[in-house]
Amino acid sequence: MKQNSVALSTVEVEYIAAGACCAQILYMKQTWLEYGVVVHKVPLLCDNESAVKLANNAVQHSHTKHIDIHHHFLMDYVAKGDISLESVGIENQLANIFTKPLDEARFCMLRNELNMLDLSNFTKKMKLCVVLVNRFCFAHHAYQK
Repeated sequence: MKQNSVALSTVEVEYIAAGACCAQILYMKQTWLEYGVVVHKVPLLCDNESAVKLANNAVQHSHTKHIDIHHHFLMDYVAKGDISLESVGIENQLANIFTKPLDEARFCMLRNELNMLDLSNFTKKMKLCVVLVNRFCFAHHAYQK
């Protein structure tokens, strides 16, 4: 994919990325609407507070004038209330499970937020079920003789 512009700061990168996510959210909202599902204000989480403040403040700042105008449509949809751009703290950033080494407690918390199963616990329970079923079948078979 060709890069269309060069970002000068992490704020700009996050702002542009949030704009791309906004476009995907609007597409999904339209798709849901076709199925009769109406969604009013979709939360979009961003880990850069400056990017959130930029999108929530409709004033054109002098240090953001170099951002291409087509990236500012995020600001319009936040102002309309279609998108709610919110800041997410580093401790609740779901992407950290894929990008950072985490202690067990934080890993488990983020895994639960992603609605993923702990299969190690699941397999232990399944083994116990198999043992119980085998015992029941053996006992039932011996009883019928």
